[in-house]
Amino acid sequence: MRFGFRADITAVLVVFALNGAVFGSWASRVPALAAQVGAAEGALGLSLLGASVGMILAASVTGRLSVRYGARVLVGASAVAACAVVPALGLVPDPVLLGVALAALGASVGMLDVAMNIAAVTVVRRTDRPLMPVFHAAFSFGGLIGAGGAALAVAVGWAPLPHLAVVGMVVAVAALAVVRSVPNEVIPEVTPVATGPVPVRRPVLWLLAAVALCSAVAEGASADWSALFAVQYRGIGESSAAFVYGTFSVAMAITRLFGERAERRFGPERLLVGGALLAGGGLLLSTQVPVAAATFAGFALAGVGLAYAFPIALSLAGAAGRRADGTGGEREIGFVTTIAYSGFLAGPPLIGGIAHLTDLAFALAVAGVVAAVIAPAALAAAAAGRRERARRAEAAPTPSR
Repeated sequence: MRFGFRADITAVLVVFALNGAVFGSWASRVPALAAQVGAAEGALGLSLLGASVGMILAASVTGRLSVRYGARVLVGASAVAACAVVPALGLVPDPVLLGVALAALGASVGMLDVAMNIAAVTVVRRTDRPLMPVFHAAFSFGGLIGAGGAALAVAVGWAPLPHLAVVGMVVAVAALAVVRSVPNEVIPEVTPVATGPVPVRRPVLWLLAAVALCSAVAEGASADWSALFAVQYRGIGESSAAFVYGTFSVAMAITRLFGERAERRFGPERLLVGGALLAGGGLLLSTQVPVAAATFAGFALAGVGLAYAFPIALSLAGAAGRRADGTGGEREIGFVTTIAYSGFLAGPPLIGGIAHLTDLAFALAVAGVVAAVIAPAALAAAAAGRRERARRAEAAPTPSR
């Protein structure tokens, strides 16, 4: 992998990593936050719901805001907002205020997520390099760093407030240091001709959203249920079970690092289809083979298989919204991201409900089937994209001689 010394590539990589670090930092302190507010499982679940709701609401409007103000402005504003809100989690005294604080954090992080992906698509266009998986690798490694920092904070006895305050300050300084190099595209006049068809009317975007949604459900299931499954169904100790999801995360992060080379060699369609089959097979391996080693191996395969689904879906959404002047894709990325976030919102309770009616092994196998659905959705999205391009070519005016 060669990144050279392009400031825009470096800036976007840093922003992705910082977003991941914020997520890994606060998510790893959820047990401490639950004890701080005295929340049982049910109340804590409702509080955590606030983050997902905030993310969905912010994502739904960020695309339109990016058309008007540009991704750079929104990256800077949302990053500073997230850094200001995250320490507040250490101050809330009850589950209700925790839910409110998480909704505010989810809104700022959701806006940052969409804006940084829009900036990433701009870099991809300017460099003509399929770097989206690599940018998302930075997010994955940032999350691992954030989780590691949280573990260190727990080890030295830091409460959530001082830990998250330090995270907020460090991330804010780093974000402000690179934000000037984040690429920015502002459309002076937003007209129907400039913006193109409304995303909700385009089948290709619904199909790309299905790819991202299935990926979110499968990834969320792996994050929330893998350790519990390892303990209850494979007899793995709690300390070792934590490494099951760690194996999934590391496998995903490392695989994303090789995304540029893989996409150039195989193309986005083959990566999505092959990854879907690998992820589905991995989750089925974990749940159907009653051996501890198969559990680790299966979730590692799932991490590899899901690594490219979300970044490639967003990259293709940006390409589907490209305007004649080479800009565009803001609304399309916002649309696909909003639907994908609903997978993170609905996925865990869906898997939990299926587990309640059957068992957790069957529920995670269903998540494997959901991951495999990425394959037909990707093929259908590719076909829909080709039909759209053909219609545009037919409708384009013939040059006069």
